[in-house]
Amino acid sequence: MASKVMRGATPSPRARLAAAVPHAIIGPTPLHLLYKPEKLSFWHNDQYGDCVTAEEAFAKAVHNPEIFITDADVLSWATAHHVLNGASLVEVLDWMTTGGFTQNGHTYDDGPHTAVNWTNAAVLHNAIAHGPVKIGIAADQLETVWHAHPKSGWLATGFKQDNNEDHCVSLCGYGTIAWLSAQLGVPVPAHVVGTAPAYGLFTWDTIGIIDQPSLLAITHEAWLRNPTTVVK
Repeated sequence: MASKVMRGATPSPRARLAAAVPHAIIGPTPLHLLYKPEKLSFWHNDQYGDCVTAEEAFAKAVHNPEIFITDADVLSWATAHHVLNGASLVEVLDWMTTGGFTQNGHTYDDGPHTAVNWTNAAVLHNAIAHGPVKIGIAADQLETVWHAHPKSGWLATGFKQDNNEDHCVSLCGYGTIAWLSAQLGVPVPAHVVGTAPAYGLFTWDTIGIIDQPSLLAITHEAWLRNPTTVVK
């Protein structure tokens, strides 16, 4: 895989989260859901460290009707904003609220963002019900899983605590491992408890499944855009 680096920023992600408006539960939360666009891409994250921008392109793809941001437009946006090889999540979220992807005569911006408490399942599920949640993670264990199954339907379990935030991905669903596996058309391995809670996660041109303990072990910040996409 190409670099998955995120450039460090001041203040720290923890400080930015503490100062941000928190997401509060709004409206009903479905029992389970999964955003699964018809078309995915690496959006150049196999060549460059543009994971923060690639996640924004994925977030646009979940729009109804689906909006596919081209690889060329992602490359152009990341290059113009000097985030082709590293970025902080918040700076990209800020820029996307007023100057998002421009394509086919439209501009695709983000709505305002709030901080999500990913350690509270009820809050996180409700946030995902409003749109994909952008998270910053430690990627080493996830990359190992992806290399073993580099297509949608991979399963991440048993992760250990890792405090090295160096990648950005999108939480795009939640439910039991069995339910998410059914949506992605893959079987539940015999050694895995299908009723265990888990999340759908987009990265590197795929959507896979990560169980709740593994998510908690590698996540360091989480943000909801509401609405996810503003079309102008």
